[in-house]
Amino acid sequence: MKLAIFDCDGTLVDSQADICAAMEAAFSAAGLAPPERHATRRVVGLSLHEAMRQLYPQGAHSVHTDLTQLYKDAFRARREAGAVAEPLYDGIARLIEHLANDEWQLAVATGKSDRGLAHCLAAHGLTKHFVSLQTADRHPSKPDPSMIEQCIADAGADRARTVMIGDTVYDIAMACNAGVTSFGVDWGYHETHELIEAGAADVATSVAHLRDLLRGIA
Repeated sequence: MKLAIFDCDGTLVDSQADICAAMEAAFSAAGLAPPERHATRRVVGLSLHEAMRQLYPQGAHSVHTDLTQLYKDAFRARREAGAVAEPLYDGIARLIEHLANDEWQLAVATGKSDRGLAHCLAAHGLTKHFVSLQTADRHPSKPDPSMIEQCIADAGADRARTVMIGDTVYDIAMACNAGVTSFGVDWGYHETHELIEAGAADVATSVAHLRDLLRGIA
């Protein structure tokens, strides 16, 4: 059985505006200067606590914990105010439908929370297509392979016919650690050369290109 595991932020949806706004609100609430948006985009995909550690390395563990909660509070407030958009990238909905109809099993491995991922997929009517949804709530941060391992177990998939699809080096390194093929996408938060250097088999330049790459999975 073929299994395609997708990252979410920067791969399925363009969530950078919401992530950056929530991050700025979290740091401001803690009385700290918010990070540059480029720096925030660089840590998308990591678990929140690890992201805070990288964005504010001089802070103590307790500060990172506080920032993590402040970020969650800020993102939740934006969602409740109807300010969260998280639009799908063009062509993603059609790709998911095509793969689901082409005997692929589909999964998600993301740094989002269970709640955040559930909201995101439900908003786009995609939940029904995924057999496994793995988040930072129940796993170590990427690039630990735990999320991929659970996706494979849930799907009963063949590791040799499993592919991880993501936009950051954390996704690619996670795939390498799990011993599965990975494809990068160039519409997210890390550069093409970084994805290749991290071990991606190829980098899709469009959703149509990604569909072609997936056809090569025997």
